[in-house]
Amino acid sequence: MNDNKNTTNVNQHEQLGLSDGQVIDMYRYMLLARKFDERNLLLQRAGKINFHVSGVGQETAQVAAAFALDREKDYFLPYYRDYGFVLAVGMTPRELMLSAFAKAEDPNSGGRQMPGHFGSKRLRIVTGSSPVTTQVPHAVGLALAAKMKKKDFVSFVTFGEGSSNQGDFHEGCNFAGVHKLPVILMCENNQYAISIPLHKQISGRISDRALGYGFPGIRVDGNDALEVYRVVKEARERAIRGDGPTLIEAMMYRLSPHSTSDNDLAYRTQEEIDDNWKKDGVARMKTYLIDCGIWNEEQDADLVVQLNMELKEAIEYADRAPFPKPEDTLLHVYADPEDDAQRANSPSENVKEAKSWQ
Repeated sequence: MNDNKNTTNVNQHEQLGLSDGQVIDMYRYMLLARKFDERNLLLQRAGKINFHVSGVGQETAQVAAAFALDREKDYFLPYYRDYGFVLAVGMTPRELMLSAFAKAEDPNSGGRQMPGHFGSKRLRIVTGSSPVTTQVPHAVGLALAAKMKKKDFVSFVTFGEGSSNQGDFHEGCNFAGVHKLPVILMCENNQYAISIPLHKQISGRISDRALGYGFPGIRVDGNDALEVYRVVKEARERAIRGDGPTLIEAMMYRLSPHSTSDNDLAYRTQEEIDDNWKKDGVARMKTYLIDCGIWNEEQDADLVVQLNMELKEAIEYADRAPFPKPEDTLLHVYADPEDDAQRANSPSENVKEAKSWQ
């Protein structure tokens, strides 16, 4: 650690209850997600993987939100750009690379889904699908289960601003608001729904839509990790108290093309992209740590070497791993008879819980 720690001012992270080690870990996950993303763009161009949907520019809010949640209890429903989030809640670069290479060991879907379709029973990451916003009603359903079972967990769901125009979003918000469910909805407003800019998609603020459903909506700078952390933490505390949902609109910018199939310069200028690189939340977090006196350039260079080695190992492992076999198509489609027998011998509480909740 740096011996020249700034003690003249109370550091912002300390005011939020975060230790020096925790904010350094936050930065590490942001940088890991950035390096993972950059490496996948190169792998796709080299013909090693077929496709990549990038999250460059969105890592800061994702990681900050993960740190504000209970990573041992809460349930997560991320969307396809959330590499920073899933890494911060426990997925590994190897697991994500197995998905990118569509290999049989891929824990998300056994190599069947496109990359970015996260799923992990171990980490309570609920599997997603390609149609956008379908995860919002699922998150609300999990929050309903928490209320019915009187469990102290929340569900956390993310989506893009274009997705907030889908019926799934409004139906989920309405149900969550009516029943005051412990769900946090975070819109990662990256300014573009593929090629459509924000001003052609949205009239007004997405966060203001929460008012129509009877719960708070908050807009936050998605490039400010500590402010995102504060807002998500307060939303979780509110949900656990029984005060219901919160809609968070994290403002950010998609610094990369929509996907490896997209030519973003067909609908925006390089000047616009360059201007937004100056606001990059990962660089901003690094500067904050250095200004606090708990990080320096030498440590940063060492971290980059470490992360590059970690990604190199993950890529080499995923590249050598076997592809799914044709007969693997039927894996996880039908229930396991042993699981059925165990469920048959376990008394069901669902009916009693449903009646007590009503």
